[in-house]
Amino acid sequence: MAVLALQSAASGLTALNTQLDVIANNLANVNTAGFKASRANFQDLMYVERGQPGVENANGDQRPTGLYVGLGVKVSGTQVTFEQGSPLTTDRPYDVMIDGLGFFKVQVEDSLGPQGVAYTRAGNFTLNSDGEIVLANDQGRRLEPTITIPEGTISVSITPDGRVQASNRARPSPPRSGRSRSPHSSTRPGSSRSARTSSSRQRRAARRSSATPARRIGAR
Repeated sequence: MAVLALQSAASGLTALNTQLDVIANNLANVNTAGFKASRANFQDLMYVERGQPGVENANGDQRPTGLYVGLGVKVSGTQVTFEQGSPLTTDRPYDVMIDGLGFFKVQVEDSLGPQGVAYTRAGNFTLNSDGEIVLANDQGRRLEPTITIPEGTISVSITPDGRVQASNRARPSPPRSGRSRSPHSSTRPGSSRSARTSSSRQRRAARRSSATPARRIGAR
């Protein structure tokens, strides 16, 4: 009898030790991007039957209950908890997160996923040497489909529906000529007035130079 008790207690310690390992792994990955915590599920073991219900007892009646002694417990498996994580602001242009259901598709070897595709919730992305958006880890998995940022891109924006927009043109500078509108720039307040002011100054300078020729020659 004491042997069964010790075995049951030992199975409980083993199961609790496994649960502590799962919890420790959850705590260790608290800063891992896209990590989902797991929980340990417990299951009781087999039972030893020492008395069947319904059999005749000493009083000539039927036994109302049976007698079963369990042999302990074990961890039957682990289950991932897909709860929405807390957002973390990083101010990096390629860091994104999925708000709600969904996964990022990345390219892997055919042996790791059907048709060379795997799914992840990690949204810490960066650019590789070819300008492709990849996971910022030691493997650098490419997105599926591959997204390449062109060379010379000034700014990159990602819309809420997942569209990546790249801009390689700076804002056009205001025109320096006297025309108020040009084919490659927009009209800006004050541009035409500045042109008229410059022309007036040039006319006044020309009148002064023609009225005093000696001073002009002396200046040379």
